[in-house]
Amino acid sequence: MNDDSKQEPANFEFTREFLKTAQSHIKKYPKNRQSSAVMPLLDLAQRQNGGWIPKPAINYVANLLGMPSIRVLEVATFYTMYNLEPIGQFHVQVCTNLPCWLRGSNDVLNSCKKCLGIETGETTDDNLFTLSEVECLGACVNAPMMQINDNYYEDLTSETTENILFNLREGADVKTGSQIGRNSCEPINGLTSLQHMKSNLIVEDG
Repeated sequence: MNDDSKQEPANFEFTREFLKTAQSHIKKYPKNRQSSAVMPLLDLAQRQNGGWIPKPAINYVANLLGMPSIRVLEVATFYTMYNLEPIGQFHVQVCTNLPCWLRGSNDVLNSCKKCLGIETGETTDDNLFTLSEVECLGACVNAPMMQINDNYYEDLTSETTENILFNLREGADVKTGSQIGRNSCEPINGLTSLQHMKSNLIVEDG
């Protein structure tokens, strides 16, 4: 990553569109409880700033919510969803928690390292990819999986992982969700119990 991309902005404030969204979040909470909106506002700041949160954004959110900057920083440093340093255009987050590990997440992670030529916590020289190893992302039934920006890629193999990264690099369309054609989070062979119940209901109604 070039040195210019590491420089923090001198100041930060929401654009009109982002401020409108921030205010809608704040209104969800009772008077004098606006600090409860700190997490969605940090997410907005991160999105506006290209995927990471600079220090001026921490201070801006704190002032907007009327809370000490250190409190906002505590939240931003506790949750791994917030990035306090610049990241690449595509943030590749590979889950290696137990269900994914049992289904081969190590192969997925190693394929990412091999394909991108970087280790976890690093960014490619072209600033295109940042690779992270994360805990559960909530798609255990379709393990192994990874999240890239806002999209989930599930039922991965080494081959499909490399294909996804190659297509992203080339600017080609990439299939999100299950890579084996699974419908949502149904069993691989389709519904079983619900289909059986449906058949019984049809017989009884007939």
